[in-house]
Amino acid sequence: MKKTPLFSLFVLAAGLSLATAEEGFVELFNGKSLDGWTPSSENPQSFSVKDGILVVKGGRSHLFYTGEVNGGKFKDFELKVRAKTFAGSNSGVYFHTKVQPEGWPDNGYECQVNSTHKDPKKTGSLYGVKNIVVLKEGQEVPKGGESEVREKAPSTDGEWFDYHITVKGKHIVIRVNGEVTVDYTEPEGAGGAAGFAGRKIGEGTFGIQSHDPDSEVHYERIAVKPL
Repeated sequence: MKKTPLFSLFVLAAGLSLATAEEGFVELFNGKSLDGWTPSSENPQSFSVKDGILVVKGGRSHLFYTGEVNGGKFKDFELKVRAKTFAGSNSGVYFHTKVQPEGWPDNGYECQVNSTHKDPKKTGSLYGVKNIVVLKEGQEVPKGGESEVREKAPSTDGEWFDYHITVKGKHIVIRVNGEVTVDYTEPEGAGGAAGFAGRKIGEGTFGIQSHDPDSEVHYERIAVKPL
């Protein structure tokens, strides 16, 4: 067996460490606990950590980032999330939101996480604004916002996918496994998409949604780079 010199291993390790540091992303989920996160008082048991995975399963609830990174407030940023859906599951990643004890968040935008749930708005959607839609028999294109109809969601049940969300000023770009699904610039005076007056660009924290008791979604990475 060919031996690799110790110095070469050191250089390789240093290079990998440097590359990671230069990327500039900070992990918001530590893979061990919910430290830095606050669940809403509505069904807080919907969130748990098992084997390094954030398991989202249970009744409607939301988990908000309340940790120390950037003071828990973000305006311009890149967010990288790695998630996995299961059959009929539904979740979402909110940004520019704030802690709310119950109900659907009034503030911020939702990036949909849904491969096969009955809601036709699928993964990659900026919910109620720019929708990636998959219709089942008898369904119609949902009202509100713009819709791009596809045969299949950008994510697949049982497979990890990468979500990359970038916000700069009024400009929002969503990527799923590297594919741009949304490229949206919020018009002046916009807001109130999908019936929410606070669904608009501002400043706030991130939130993870538990949609319903029959839904299960896993998250293994949530990392941010403030811009």
